[in-house]
Amino acid sequence: MSTIAPLRSDSSLASLAASRAGASRVFHRHGLDFCCRGRLSLGEACAKSALDSQAILDEIAAEEPRTTGFERWDEKPLPALIDHILARYHEGHRREVPRLIAMAQKVEEVHADHSAVPRGLAAHLRRMSDELESHMGKEEGILFPMIRSGRGNFAMGPVQVMELEHLDHAANLERMQVLANGCTPPPDACATWKALYLGLAELQREIMDHIHLENHALFPRALQS
Repeated sequence: MSTIAPLRSDSSLASLAASRAGASRVFHRHGLDFCCRGRLSLGEACAKSALDSQAILDEIAAEEPRTTGFERWDEKPLPALIDHILARYHEGHRREVPRLIAMAQKVEEVHADHSAVPRGLAAHLRRMSDELESHMGKEEGILFPMIRSGRGNFAMGPVQVMELEHLDHAANLERMQVLANGCTPPPDACATWKALYLGLAELQREIMDHIHLENHALFPRALQS
């Protein structure tokens, strides 16, 4: 039987994101970290960010009827969840990050004299790409096969490593936001610059959703299997 987090401020960010359609979209909108800090209650997270928790709950309630295709991945079989992570996120990051690196390089070169140019962004994205590739390779080569074979209860060591690396990914996203001025292009930005920042905002959402699924849907269940 499905467990749905109550729409209360004492519900955790992770449980709301997992069980309430549209909750993650609201959290993205307000900069609430439901992946690496998902164990915080909504009330605690809102207090730290000077947000009104009741207003956030009202937004979630309003989003639910408008959200289609919502999946309860926290209740899917572990192999299906792994397949989803591989197809949606691993393949997606490998496809998207190189495109964003090329766009960032172009913007930095063409607009080198612009006061708002995101200088250093391409290099930072390359580092992010390298770290993501290393991380995903460990999951694909070690952790995911352990879980698929029914040995998830022996995976505490690999899981702890992955969770620590998730914190590094979150720090990389914060640095990306600084370099890209919060993904807000200047008024005179060219089409490539605007498209780059739209892509970066989407990458942030995808990485956060990816980390959330692993930290709060995959890893805890695998360790108890």
